[in-house]
Amino acid sequence: MVRQKKKAEFLTEVELEFMTRLWELGEGTVRDVLANLAPDRDLAYTSAATIMRILEQKGFVTSTKQGKTFLYRALLSKDAYQTRSLKDLSEKLFDNTPATLVARLVDDNDLSKDALNEISELLDRRMKNDSD
Repeated sequence: MVRQKKKAEFLTEVELEFMTRLWELGEGTVRDVLANLAPDRDLAYTSAATIMRILEQKGFVTSTKQGKTFLYRALLSKDAYQTRSLKDLSEKLFDNTPATLVARLVDDNDLSKDALNEISELLDRRMKNDSD
């Protein structure tokens, strides 16, 4: 039972793809979301409608009926989902030590100097705000 609740807190890969399109749109119908998926994504309308219903059952979206169609809107912001996902990742993979997570990111050799400078500036701003 706990496992099922935990699973409902996170999106599958295809659900995340749909949520990303819905976050970009603000709100939309199944057809709107389908139209905004990658061009090579060949998904039937019925499959897309099922995914949207699952997202609603999981509490990620809400819908209102407009004529014969449903208009969907995200209940959880992208920022809130990112926070939830990072916290889970930090707990499971980095022993609940955010510094280890950041260290792994910073140690990634693919990061450019610009990206590292941006991270440094974000940390400096956070440290300054905490000391005010």
